[in-house]
Amino acid sequence: MDTAFELASESAAQLASSTGVEHHDIALVLGSGWGGAADLIGEEVASVPAEQISGFDTHAVAGHSSVFRSLLTPHGKHVLVLGARQHYYQTLDAVRVAHGVRMAAAAGCKQLVLTNGCGSTRPDVGPGSVVLLEDHINLTGVTPLEGATFVDMTNVYTPRLREVARAVDSSLPDGIYAQFTGPQYETRAEVRMAAILGANLVGMSTALEAIAARERGMEILGLSLVTNLAAGIGGEELNHQEVLDAGRDAGPRISALLAEIVKGM
Repeated sequence: MDTAFELASESAAQLASSTGVEHHDIALVLGSGWGGAADLIGEEVASVPAEQISGFDTHAVAGHSSVFRSLLTPHGKHVLVLGARQHYYQTLDAVRVAHGVRMAAAAGCKQLVLTNGCGSTRPDVGPGSVVLLEDHINLTGVTPLEGATFVDMTNVYTPRLREVARAVDSSLPDGIYAQFTGPQYETRAEVRMAAILGANLVGMSTALEAIAARERGMEILGLSLVTNLAAGIGGEELNHQEVLDAGRDAGPRISALLAEIVKGM
């Protein structure tokens, strides 16, 4: 575990040197469809290709970026956009998945916004809907924590930040997100299982990052963009282009929403 935190501290020092920003306040992980929010949040101070920072490479998924951006909001807060999200299906290593979040914590971030594109088990919450995460179910079978590290997950998604989001848009529905390993989409039976367990959103990210953030004492806000109805709900076969298309169509609207939420954090 010490090695993981040492690497995070090393990466944070490299980030500070590359951006000229010694301390960041808020970290954003922008999933499918959410990337445009960075341009609305504040002035870009610097951007750094991910491969220049220890623990990252250029291996990105279509619809994602491999660049870290440092933004300065009109209210003087420094926002770090983590554009090199590492998914478990890419790394098969939960510690590597958590590295970006741990680097952000080492860089000074006290708040973390996790976004994603996902499938919905509710026909009334279909593509284009934004859902406010109230909880998650980790179905990956792994954790970024090591040893006897007992982290309270009772309120993993911080009630205060959820209230901030509600103040911006009171119509946001609540959701419980189930993280599968991927990269294959879930089967109809797996979607039914997730729904029985209490999840109404399914995807391949977020939960492992949230666990790592709670370990570091960060406040967390989770927002999901529904890009498709999950297998067996909508009746259509699933494909990644559908995810990209839904993210593109919703991009301007959800980016403006997220920018307003960050202003209130």
